[in-house]
Amino acid sequence: MKKFYGTELNNGLMLGTAQYPSPAILAEAFKRSAASVATVSLRRESGQDKAGQDFWKLIQQLGVNILPNTAGCHTVKEAVTTAHMAREIFGTKWIKLEVIGEEDLLHPNVFGLVEAAKILTEDGFQVFPYCTEDLVVADKLLNAGCEVLMPWGAPIGSGQGLNNLFGLRAMRAHFPDIPLVIDAGLGLPSHATQAMELGFDAILLNTAVAKAGDPAMMAEAFAIALQAGKLATQADPMEKRDMAAPSTPVIGKAFLL
Repeated sequence: MKKFYGTELNNGLMLGTAQYPSPAILAEAFKRSAASVATVSLRRESGQDKAGQDFWKLIQQLGVNILPNTAGCHTVKEAVTTAHMAREIFGTKWIKLEVIGEEDLLHPNVFGLVEAAKILTEDGFQVFPYCTEDLVVADKLLNAGCEVLMPWGAPIGSGQGLNNLFGLRAMRAHFPDIPLVIDAGLGLPSHATQAMELGFDAILLNTAVAKAGDPAMMAEAFAIALQAGKLATQADPMEKRDMAAPSTPVIGKAFLL
């Protein structure tokens, strides 16, 4: 697996920490899936809020890499300020950068995203930008100092899966050496398998697990699906063909006269 700013992950599953029915179920989901990264929102942590402090203790006990995010930020200034606060609280240079530009689809504001990424990388952050599959935007983010790209599969929380297979396949081909993470929109384990079969390095999801009837079981299902997709890619799968091809050889077959 490719390294993420010099860090090699045990696996490519990144899980969000919001919306779970209880802290115990959240912890069980991480245990059963062996997820390597937990994304956390600054809004869940507060120096004056006991619930926030208890949440942070729980996350620390998971023993995984912490990826704070700037979820809900709509301006460059808001995202940059949130990132600095997150670095102080969570003690990491990693930041999942979100700059939202449209409310209905939570579409990234790609102009603000590039601007904020440049500011934060210059300030020593290691930025994981939530972006689209647009190759021009991706190139600008890399030029701004990002070493990871996190294109969406579909709108956040929609569960639609991978809406633009052509665009995602093109991104993987265009940036073969860059760690790529499918972020947002996955709803089923089969979507995770598909992402890995496209050659992506990791997936990040929250709603599909947290809102499942059994979050821990769903988390484990995603982990298994991710591994299946990775193994399939490494096995060099057959190419699609337009015509049928017999799987049983005809040489030596008996013919009735």
